Amino acid sequence: MDDPPAAIAAALDQVGPRLKRLRAQRRMTLIGLAEATGISKSTLSRLETGQRRPTLELLLALSLAYRVPLDDLVGAPEVGDPRIRLKPGRVKGRTVIPLTRQPDGVQAWKIVIPTGMVDPEPRAHDGHEWIYVLSGRMRLVLGVRDWILDAGEVAEFDTREPHWFGSAGDEPAEILSIFARPGERMTVRTEPPVAPGRP
Repeated sequence: MDDPPAAIAAALDQVGPRLKRLRAQRRMTLIGLAEATGISKSTLSRLETGQRRPTLELLLALSLAYRVPLDDLVGAPEVGDPRIRLKPGRVKGRTVIPLTRQPDGVQAWKIVIPTGMVDPEPRAHDGHEWIYVLSGRMRLVLGVRDWILDAGEVAEFDTREPHWFGSAGDEPAEILSIFARPGERMTVRTEPPVAPGRP
């Protein structure tokens, strides 16, 4: 469109249906999504029906919960180099950078967790997650267990178990998060076993 205000209005009008479609694809209820994002059920319902205009803060929380780039929620057109989509967002004080572009399939994120004492608020949702600590130290609360992971360590868990993670050191923790929805798994390649009688 040549009229920027009209183009913006048209894009915002499509946010509600996109959010509703994504929630249906993830087989999430409004209550489950509210628990995952901290956004009230009524606000989520009004966003999906177009009765409330989305704010950046709401969209960032939903982007993280659905594990999709922010652009996929607002339908921003792709122009030029696709790497411009890999812009960091901020969710609950964390810097979140999407590393995958497809809304379906396994999602990857780089997350920078700032220092500072934060009370854990474990949440649960369908899926499976792998976390690799790139730098710093990370605290992972998983159910009743509480671990400190150093750089180079990996955690793998079912996200239906309440979980939370934060920085555990004097510097921010940088992690790589890979998330798969139910029924999706990564293919792990290892060296093939050596056949008997062969060196």
